[in-house]
Amino acid sequence: MTEWEKAQSGYLYDANHDAEIIAARTKCADLCHAFNCCRPSDTQTQAKLLREILGSVKGEPVVTAPFYCDYGFHITVGENFYTNHNCTILDGAPVTFGDNVFIGPNCVFSTAGHALDAQQRSSGLEIARPITVGNNVWFGANVAVLPGVCIGDDTVVGAGSVVSRDLPSGVIAVGSPCRVLRPITPADREKYPLWQPQR
Repeated sequence: MTEWEKAQSGYLYDANHDAEIIAARTKCADLCHAFNCCRPSDTQTQAKLLREILGSVKGEPVVTAPFYCDYGFHITVGENFYTNHNCTILDGAPVTFGDNVFIGPNCVFSTAGHALDAQQRSSGLEIARPITVGNNVWFGANVAVLPGVCIGDDTVVGAGSVVSRDLPSGVIAVGSPCRVLRPITPADREKYPLWQPQR
């Protein structure tokens, strides 16, 4: 079994000394570098590079540079995907985003974890667990989503949260570790003033 096959099967694998894995990461790093060096006004080149980086794209995602990922081809984004500056996705395992996902600045989605045993860790062994994000999810700034997490539809994750376990649909969740604060209710439609033209 190759190191990559071990990773996709949920085993500890060597991500630091395997030529296939290093080559895939280097290719993706070059593509991310090219994307991050684009002029902000050059949306055509950005869109082309994103389709080379990401594994599956619906619609026209908006990714604000800088953006970083490990392999890229493991990332799936749905319609109306938006991420603000400095998003990092460590996609040793699949990372799937549904439709209408909004990501604030400085967020990290990491499928990668290191071995807990010091000897295994220092020898370069890692583990990769998939991350799945549903539809209509909003992440505030500086959120970290850890390996193996699933987040349900219509959920808001508050700024600075560390999401280490699954979150259900339709809730506001905050904290480190991230916990459900409360459900989202119809009253939340009234939280912010909505401009209405005068008649």
